[in-house]
Amino acid sequence: MTRRSTGHGRGALRRERRRRADDPRLDTIARVDSPEQVRFEYRLAGPARRGVAYLIDLFIKVVVVLALSLLLLIGGYELESLRGWTAGLYAVVIFMMEWGYFVLFESLTGGRTPGKRAMKLRVVKTGGYPINFMDALLRNLLRAADFLPSLYALGVLVMGLDARFRRLGDLVAGTMVVVEQPSRLGTAAIELTPPARPEELATMPASALLRADEREALDLFVRRLDRLSPARADELAALALPSFADRLPEGASAQPARSLALLYLRSLERAST
Repeated sequence: MTRRSTGHGRGALRRERRRRADDPRLDTIARVDSPEQVRFEYRLAGPARRGVAYLIDLFIKVVVVLALSLLLLIGGYELESLRGWTAGLYAVVIFMMEWGYFVLFESLTGGRTPGKRAMKLRVVKTGGYPINFMDALLRNLLRAADFLPSLYALGVLVMGLDARFRRLGDLVAGTMVVVEQPSRLGTAAIELTPPARPEELATMPASALLRADEREALDLFVRRLDRLSPARADELAALALPSFADRLPEGASAQPARSLALLYLRSLERAST
């Protein structure tokens, strides 16, 4: 009896190991639970894909510097003897390409540089939220440490040891790099009870645009309404309401679940026009 149980347990363990080996998603998916009790899955970006994105950005930076150098040479300026405003301009461009390029692009374009955009990558907080200027600044200030001793050897080593492929800059800033995937919104029609009236939808801002992650979260929530009691639906919606307060009319807190559903439907109307 005992031997058979042990053998069965070992067989199950071997099957589980094979299943893990055959499923690459298990090691490249980050699962994040939002305060609204919605689980998001992010596909993590590994060193190879991030390396290609970096090379694209490096190429852009080199092209900009070379273009400026060529313009100065055409204008009769020798790079070795630059003085005055030309020397200052050249120094500013070099500084911005070296230190400001990643910070500005990542903070102004939602965590994407041109290289990351080309490779469909995005920098986000480990909780799945968008990064801000300080996050971008922190993660990029440590690029010098990641580069040590050369060619980002330390950064690649740290990424290989971290479960979410984070380099030193990511660990300090609390960020991670993920692969952007198409939205997985449901295709079935959404029916509210009672149905949404045109005058209700008109109270929602005409500019009620939602990010892809916000739209997906609301889509999942709205499609669960028929399986939730009104009290439970309002309880869950009240947790998310502050995140959408700037896109909701006054009085939305009186019916939080319905207000979020109307906001979602209004955003769909806006996106389809």
